[in-house]
Amino acid sequence: MKEIKREKIWERKYVSGDAERDAAIADISKTLGVSLLFAVLLYNRGYTTPEEARRFLCFEETDLHDPFLLADMQKAVDRILRAVDNDEKIYIYGDYDVDGVTSVSVLYLYLTSIGARVGIKIPKREGEGYGVSMAAIDTIAADGCTLIITVDTGITANAEVEYAKTKGVDFVVTDHHECHGELPEACAVVNPHRPDCPYPFKELAGVGVVFKTVCACAMEISERAGERAIDGVRKVCNEYADLVAVGTIADVMPLVDENRLVVSLGLSKLEKGTGRAGLEALLDASTKREGDASKRKKVTSGMIGFGIAPRINAAGRISDALIAVKLMLADDEDEVAAYTEELCETNRQRQIEENRIAAEAYEMLENSCDYDNDKVIVLAHDNWQQGIIGIVSSRITEKYGLPSILVSFCGSDGDEPHALDDGKGSGRSIKGLNLVEALGACEDLLVKYGGHELAAGLTVKRGQLEEFRKRINEYADAHMTEDMFRISLFAECELSMNEVNLEFATELQRLEPFGIGNASPQFVMNDVNVRRITSIGGGKHTKLILQKDGICMTAMYFGVGEGELGVEEGDDVDVLFNIDVNDYKNVRSAQMILHDIRLCQAYAGKLDEEKRRYEQIKAGDAYLIEECVIPTRDDFARVYTALRREYRAGNNILDTKGILKLVNTSAQERIGYVKLKYVLRILNELSICVVEELGSDIYRFEIFFNANKTNIEKSSILKKLKSQCANRQCAD
Repeated sequence: MKEIKREKIWERKYVSGDAERDAAIADISKTLGVSLLFAVLLYNRGYTTPEEARRFLCFEETDLHDPFLLADMQKAVDRILRAVDNDEKIYIYGDYDVDGVTSVSVLYLYLTSIGARVGIKIPKREGEGYGVSMAAIDTIAADGCTLIITVDTGITANAEVEYAKTKGVDFVVTDHHECHGELPEACAVVNPHRPDCPYPFKELAGVGVVFKTVCACAMEISERAGERAIDGVRKVCNEYADLVAVGTIADVMPLVDENRLVVSLGLSKLEKGTGRAGLEALLDASTKREGDASKRKKVTSGMIGFGIAPRINAAGRISDALIAVKLMLADDEDEVAAYTEELCETNRQRQIEENRIAAEAYEMLENSCDYDNDKVIVLAHDNWQQGIIGIVSSRITEKYGLPSILVSFCGSDGDEPHALDDGKGSGRSIKGLNLVEALGACEDLLVKYGGHELAAGLTVKRGQLEEFRKRINEYADAHMTEDMFRISLFAECELSMNEVNLEFATELQRLEPFGIGNASPQFVMNDVNVRRITSIGGGKHTKLILQKDGICMTAMYFGVGEGELGVEEGDDVDVLFNIDVNDYKNVRSAQMILHDIRLCQAYAGKLDEEKRRYEQIKAGDAYLIEECVIPTRDDFARVYTALRREYRAGNNILDTKGILKLVNTSAQERIGYVKLKYVLRILNELSICVVEELGSDIYRFEIFFNANKTNIEKSSILKKLKSQCANRQCAD
């Protein structure tokens, strides 16, 4: 199956010239005492007045919304505190991902701190699956529990809540997933997505809803003791912000409003080394940090998302999420070390299994023509681990540029495949094709499904799989457009090289933490010259020295090797980049972190025009002598000499761009694209050397060092070229 290289479109959020907008930006800059460029970034984020911008930049607990604005919060607090006062056994029922693990941990730590008797239930992905189950309620009730508090789950547990009542068990549901249909008849249902919930910020993670619940309980207890409610909130922030930050970042929630505040507090705790021992150990293991806390690197949301989160997630994917919870709760040094190593080892096993599944999936795609016309890739296997197929689906969608769904029949009953076997599927989509809506069009073929626009899960019977694949591709054919295969990359604005400096790089840190809804700012710089390219990290990454207006700047391109750049030393390019502070041997400097690079658009446009002109002349069109397409003897000598030099050095394959660079290094008149193409054809025609075009503008050549001298004028190609000249004298 052919990989689709999706076209990248660069879009700038800000271009100067709008008088009203520029005046507002100037007002923000002057009032807050920030640079005009920084004010542009604030305006781009929707903070269009000085007061809005100020609130965004300030981190104060008073900016947290009143938790009692959440529907049913007072009911939840009353039931929870009554259970604590009456010494009832409380069970926390959570999910097996990072959001679930941190939610369970926060609530357990808080409830036990106020004297509650607490148990924990997190279902295993394999065997039990997502959500509350009747069997789990039986077990919990048998343990003497009278109150279950769900975290990051439970919003669809209507039947389970009713069943629990028959066992004498109450429910308080805390969740953040979308509400569909009737709410469970629980003592309280706390969810910002409830249609009747007036809470002003809807984008809380599951752990965010737990955090608000704990804040509400702390406020109630403070007021009962005659203290200020805000003191209870501050204590909760100080105690649990690190866990809330990890869960919020891992669940890819927008880092705006109070998410931004709590995540900032949590990252600060981790950076200072005052966070939870288990999180500290995972951070050390994932970033190889050494030395005391004062020398540690700045802790960012990226460290959480790519370092801590995968290790916690791995437990729920292929083992038991309770291991991760135990690490969050542990304070004994030996226990912390043991659980950390177990999670790291589980993550290594997850990586091995992920790579195995990915290799099998790629082989299925590349060795079969069945998928060549599919717009939605649907693959199934009997031995794929269900907790990992979602990650592999993401890799397939990125590689092939198409939505993908992987289905696993692992664990199906019976020794032989049967049409009624349940397959658990996980899918990823591209922007523009809503995966849940696509699944909805196939609803009659599915046991169940759910999710979001770009990620979803489903269950399908084996006997319905092929019809499902056919139907979802019919839906894709009707709804996918060419625009969906383009990737829009957004830049804040265009910068000059002198604006990439340490002062601005330091100022940018005021926008942190970065994440969804508050992305790390990207910028564009055009017409930059590539002075040097250096491969680093064993060829996995590239370091470039870029120059413009006499200023040189270091640029790092992580995850892209030198051979994948598509540009060479000496090229004029446009770059899309972040600005970072490089701290090397206590010397701080600004550097670029590249996210895309392309040939300068002005140069690329000119080259495209020359290519079109060559095809026209080759087809017989007339031209003017002023176009300089007829090669001279000196032109042949320059090209032949360059090819011979490369051939002696062991390089016998070059593209036209590389040859043009070789022959145009001196002050001699430039050889253009059209002229070069004719020189190469004529050299081959006259057997001066062998020149074979392997593909579009890629040549393999062989030099004859003892070749006889040849009269260039004997070339029939050259004679025909001269005959097409509209200025007759040029044929002489």
